[in-house]
Amino acid sequence: MQNNHHKEHLYKILVIGDLGVGKTSIIKRYVHHNFSPNYRATIGVDFALKVLTWDQETVRLQLWDIAGQERFGNMTRVYYREAMGAFIVFDVTRPASFEAVTKWKEDLDSKLTLANGKNVATVLLANKCDQGQEVLTNNGIKMDQFCQENGFVGWFETSAKENINIDEAANCLVKHIIANENDMLQSEVPDTITPQLEKDKGGTCSSCFRSQ
Repeated sequence: MQNNHHKEHLYKILVIGDLGVGKTSIIKRYVHHNFSPNYRATIGVDFALKVLTWDQETVRLQLWDIAGQERFGNMTRVYYREAMGAFIVFDVTRPASFEAVTKWKEDLDSKLTLANGKNVATVLLANKCDQGQEVLTNNGIKMDQFCQENGFVGWFETSAKENINIDEAANCLVKHIIANENDMLQSEVPDTITPQLEKDKGGTCSSCFRSQ
């Protein structure tokens, strides 16, 4: 039997952004492979579980669907706790939801850091691209620059309705989460009698930046 080395990972992932940008629809498309046009606002927080096979290992993603109005409350610190990654979502047809992205990112970074003090991997989703992506994301270079300046590991134009780039965005985030986890494991001081000198790993993860 070769299952002795089979590893399982559980990662908590936040899905945040303003009210009505499509967070719940993205999660339903990703987890349940369906889409419903009937809108129902999330109250507080909802949960979903996605199981992946990643390099012959099992990865369980616990997706936290956090209501848009929660940014104005005090509960986000509780919701964010122990998360390893995040999606921040905006609606390409609503400029105000894009303007709120930096506020969500600031809220996230101020309340959540990894054990090594770094920010969690965060991917920006430009959602509802089937309804008019030219409104906000027609300049890919500008979007790349925005993501680099605000600490996103990448961005994707997405559509829950048409199933555009949902899996690709999730794979990008998982890749960076695993890279961060490996960095933290390798940077831990070895628990041995003879201490060993550690080398500074301070490199950055490869980018998932893309434009359409």
